Amino acid sequence: MAIKLYGKAMSTCTSRVLTCFHEKSLDFELVPVDLFAGEHKQPPFLAKNPFGQIPALEDGDLTLFESRAITSYVAEKFKGTGYDLIRHENLKEAALVKVWTEVESHQYNPAIAPIVYQFLVAPLHGKSPDQSIIDASVEKLGKVLDIYEARLTATRYLAGDFYSLADLHHLPYTYYLMKTPAASVVDERPHVKAWWEDISSRPAFKKVAEGMKLGGK
Repeated sequence: MAIKLYGKAMSTCTSRVLTCFHEKSLDFELVPVDLFAGEHKQPPFLAKNPFGQIPALEDGDLTLFESRAITSYVAEKFKGTGYDLIRHENLKEAALVKVWTEVESHQYNPAIAPIVYQFLVAPLHGKSPDQSIIDASVEKLGKVLDIYEARLTATRYLAGDFYSLADLHHLPYTYYLMKTPAASVVDERPHVKAWWEDISSRPAFKKVAEGMKLGGK
């Protein structure tokens, strides 16, 4: 029975998992969740994720939520299928993948998410972007990307000279960022820009990006 993923393709968290599925060449079913109708706050979905946030995964009798937990589970369970996203045969490389997935979650994501929200999501709710939030977040993100720039002068990808979950996890938010005026924070750092152009050109992500339409972008 195919894995079921409950979510919406335009969602950053859903698209993170979808990209992992495609990298692993898995059969799966995407079950749409209507966010605008509040379906994620209704009992059937809350039974899968009590926090009411997409996505949620069903694999047999196992139900998971939180996109990074799902990608880690998928990459481990199907480590012999598709592309190796966790470097499971090399302990040191696997450890570096975990380091940089943590960096994405705790350093990169908190800086980039408010920028994407203000430019692309707030207008969907009839709000104008708050420039003060954008400016503060761009400054914060720039400091994070200065560290990335230094790292990427030494290695092609974040965890080493191999693509991994550490890179994949950055894809959804960066994709949307690059459709905003704040894209310059990436473009002005040559190694970061080259890394972004590399990872965003992978066939697995290009399939997912076709369904990523947020704020008309």
